[in-house]
Amino acid sequence: MRNEQTKTVAFNSSEIIYHVFQRSFYDSNGDGHGDLKGLTQKLDYILELGATSILLTPLYKSAYYHNYFAEDFEAIDTTYGSLEDYLQLVRAVHGRNMKIYMDMEIQYITEDHKWYKDSYQNPASPYSEYIVYKDAQNTEPESIIFNLNGQLGYNNLYRNITTVNLLSKKVQEYLYGLFRYWIDPHKNGSCKDGVDGFRLDHMMDMLDNKPHLDNLFSDFWKPLITRLQALKPGLVFIAEQTDWDSSGNDHLLQGGVSCVFAFQLREAILTFDKNNIAQAAEAAFETSVDQQVVFIENHDIHRFASLVNNDAGKIRVGAALNILIGGIPAIYYGQEIGMLGEGGFGRYGDSDGNDIPRREAFRWYKQVEGEGMTLWYRDTGPWWNDSTLRDGDGISVEEQQNNPASLWNYYRQLIALRKEYKAFSLGTYSTLQNNNQSIFSFARTWKNEIMVIVVNLSDRYENVEVALTEYQYKKQEKSLRSCIGDITAMMSPGNIRTSLPPYETGIWKLEPDGKWLKTKPAIQR
Repeated sequence: MRNEQTKTVAFNSSEIIYHVFQRSFYDSNGDGHGDLKGLTQKLDYILELGATSILLTPLYKSAYYHNYFAEDFEAIDTTYGSLEDYLQLVRAVHGRNMKIYMDMEIQYITEDHKWYKDSYQNPASPYSEYIVYKDAQNTEPESIIFNLNGQLGYNNLYRNITTVNLLSKKVQEYLYGLFRYWIDPHKNGSCKDGVDGFRLDHMMDMLDNKPHLDNLFSDFWKPLITRLQALKPGLVFIAEQTDWDSSGNDHLLQGGVSCVFAFQLREAILTFDKNNIAQAAEAAFETSVDQQVVFIENHDIHRFASLVNNDAGKIRVGAALNILIGGIPAIYYGQEIGMLGEGGFGRYGDSDGNDIPRREAFRWYKQVEGEGMTLWYRDTGPWWNDSTLRDGDGISVEEQQNNPASLWNYYRQLIALRKEYKAFSLGTYSTLQNNNQSIFSFARTWKNEIMVIVVNLSDRYENVEVALTEYQYKKQEKSLRSCIGDITAMMSPGNIRTSLPPYETGIWKLEPDGKWLKTKPAIQR
């Protein structure tokens, strides 16, 4: 059962997030860089897919293409556009009854930031306490994550980077004002043109395991979040950090966030092991389904399609679990068409170009070239030579939108099912026992609505009997209504029997009417 005492501001459980790496999404002015106007032009595409909200990567000015490690928190990167372009995007999002979330990394700054420039080797600077120095002379700025003191950009530009002193009262007041600005940019109290929430990058209680930056949940994050949610009730905060327990309870309880990313569940899905997936799901949804953001891809990890060697069946299993298993689904741009990409530390040396393969240009067309294509990294390094973009490979919106059997349309079907049946957005999760080690089965239940999902995790046809004893009416036997595809099943007292093709998912609604029904997929094009 849901424990309301663990909740601060609840996420809207009916949401489906579309996570955009905006530099690589759509270019409106021909410079090769995705931008805010381009994103605004493509909102209807995101809406057609079925997403209800957009999560951006950082917008602020930075020396780096990913816009982490700020040089100015208050300025929008000019390659993305102007403040007015941003405000127009927010209005366009809200005009479609969608929501918009901003990614905020406020723990680090580069040598170009005024705090760093003014305080370095200058202990008398008014900004001396804004960043962490190891010595009284301000000559040794504190390192950042992985004990780095800087990073080389893909364009061979190196910048020193240091850590912000989040325990400084002056910094805390500044950051409150910064977040407040993005919530209420006109400072008129309406918040109409402001964001609906924030992704909190790299949220830790002890930042980078440095003892002098400890107790941040109680001394920094919780007070900040509480003040901001008082300013705008319903404001959402999503915690990002891989180093936590399976449910992120410390972030939820002590940090005061609305929800966390379900990292452990994502790792379990990749094993294609029923026990691993069940254990991770049970841990994640033990308290509440609307406090977990469920994902299989993001901008920091390998593309799911690459990790499963572009196996179409496994990709569809990932899609079904991403959308239906529980929590708030997040889809990383290009995931819905099966884009490929692997990066990681050291692949191309020390450069931040290591992650470009995970952030390639979104494939709008059958041909790689085309209007709005964001090939900003063309001929800049080995990541371009290793690009996975290929003409006519089937991995594009143009090739998939009008193909009823495509991955893109499968995502639309799954999302439509999630919206049609409240059990998928509001319901509890429970693992269903079965007699086949290659089959994962679970139920989503809301009031009298019971959805049964059976997933073949293998490359073989599999027969399975799924136990349903806990869902039997006392006086009336339930029957099945198939919700997607052509998979048939038989129901007898206490179980469902079915046969599933390789990597196929069966989805049924338990009906109380004593009849066995079979319906067409939720969407047809």
